Amino acid sequence: MDAKKKKLILFLIVALAVGGVFITAYIINGLTSVSTDDAYITGRIHSIAPKIPGTIKTVNIEDNQNVKKGSVLIEIDPIDYELKVGEAQANVGIRQATFEQATRDKNRAEALYKDQVFSKERFENATTAYNLSKAQLKAARQQLKIAKRNLEYTKICSPTDGYVTNKAVEEGNQVQPLQPLLAVVALDDIWIVANYKETQLKNVHPGQRVKIKVDTYPGKVFTGKVDSIMAGTGAAFSLFPPENALGNYVKVVQRIPVKIVFDKTTDKDRILRIGMSCIPSISTIDK
Repeated sequence: MDAKKKKLILFLIVALAVGGVFITAYIINGLTSVSTDDAYITGRIHSIAPKIPGTIKTVNIEDNQNVKKGSVLIEIDPIDYELKVGEAQANVGIRQATFEQATRDKNRAEALYKDQVFSKERFENATTAYNLSKAQLKAARQQLKIAKRNLEYTKICSPTDGYVTNKAVEEGNQVQPLQPLLAVVALDDIWIVANYKETQLKNVHPGQRVKIKVDTYPGKVFTGKVDSIMAGTGAAFSLFPPENALGNYVKVVQRIPVKIVFDKTTDKDRILRIGMSCIPSISTIDK
């Protein structure tokens, strides 16, 4: 046998051995894990909207900016609300003076009524005036609280640490309550919704380890664990769930959403984004 034939045979043996290793690994992996490409990253998106109408005075953020919880994102021109606070404070002062006078009148009328100097009608009138003045003072104080709270609402703050997205506001814009201005995405609180086939979930349980490949970063593997399994299929909770009693039933393998949370240390640089496609593989040998 010449040298060329020996090399060819050796090459075939090596190729078969390597192929056998890969096939064996593939089979073992298929028996010990389940994966799906019907999965995406999601998280908490905080929609930011004003509680009061007004004119935007200052916009302190830009698109994709990192912001901290409590930082002022937007300021509405406060002048009108400052004037309303002053007006409410003046009204409280008036109502306070009126109440104090009504208190004195009531006390005087009560004493004179006991001495039978005032008639019962005059005493009841003084008592009614006192009660009315007391209620008006309480209402004025409540209006002052509302005015002060509305003044606080002129500063729109971030509800969490995160990144500004979908910014749709500029200085000088007129805004109304509940009008979406921007969103803040908390990238430190993201997870995966993976839609597994119902036939894949026999051995899947919360707490099992997961390896995650993200389409955006080929070759990089993230880690996590199974958090929970949805209490129903995706079709059961769709806007128009299937009606199988009509006689046109066709059996289709259903998909059940599985929530997978990332390990705290797997994305230290915050490179993952909501909406990214991924392929999670759950290790079913973990208990």
